[in-house]
Amino acid sequence: MREYELVREIFNECANNQMRDVFFEEVETADTEEYVKSFLKEKDASISRDDRPDGTIIYDVDIAGLRQRFTFTPV
Repeated sequence: MREYELVREIFNECANNQMRDVFFEEVETADTEEYVKSFLKEKDASISRDDRPDGTIIYDVDIAGLRQRFTFTPV
């Protein structure tokens, strides 16, 4: 298992509101994609993955128009 700092952002799509919910936590997981899917609870979602040279893994998720971003940074 690897340890990551996870930043989870939930984007607000309401007009005139550019704020987003941001959550920080440290997690241990062997599979970051399965960790992201555990938040989705069997919902039909579009998931894209971006691997950065520094080891950071970013998942952009769209669930029925609600956008979320999960950023895993190795600790």
